[in-house]
Amino acid sequence: MIDDIYADARQRMDKTIKVMSENFSKIRTGRASTGLLDQVTVEYYGVEVPLNQAANLATEDARTITVTPWERAMVKPVEKAIMAADLGLNPSTAGQVIRIVLPPLTEERRKQLVKVVRQEAEDGRIAVRNIRRDANQDGKELVQEKEISEDDQRRAEERIQALTDEHIARIDSLLEQKEQEIMTV
Repeated sequence: MIDDIYADARQRMDKTIKVMSENFSKIRTGRASTGLLDQVTVEYYGVEVPLNQAANLATEDARTITVTPWERAMVKPVEKAIMAADLGLNPSTAGQVIRIVLPPLTEERRKQLVKVVRQEAEDGRIAVRNIRRDANQDGKELVQEKEISEDDQRRAEERIQALTDEHIARIDSLLEQKEQEIMTV
């Protein structure tokens, strides 16, 4: 019983960190990354599909992303989709290749991005603490139903707390890496 609660809490906390990492990858740094275009969708034969399913995405250099649609007819729709995504990116088309040059980040913009990243990390910490609370509540319910002893519950809470501390440390580590990445000119 306790092991099930612990395993569930671990799985949910790992998922929280995974989601936070994915959100971090969408936040722009000074370097070009195809991850910036992950949420862009384009209409392809009447169906909205992610951009990476309608075109080849690559980084040409540190500040340029190239998008090569699979079909010549898709160049204009892909370009419009990138502009409509409101990412602050201006694609330029050269034949069948769309190039997106990322403008350099200003100091002010870097500080704004750090604030966004810190908020994202705080949301992750809150989610981890909520998972801890749910797991501890499950333990208390087991005590009330007399399925486990209070000593077992206390040991379970200590294990859950250690798990929580581990995941919050991972969040802090990811935050520190992302802040450093953003502030590096």
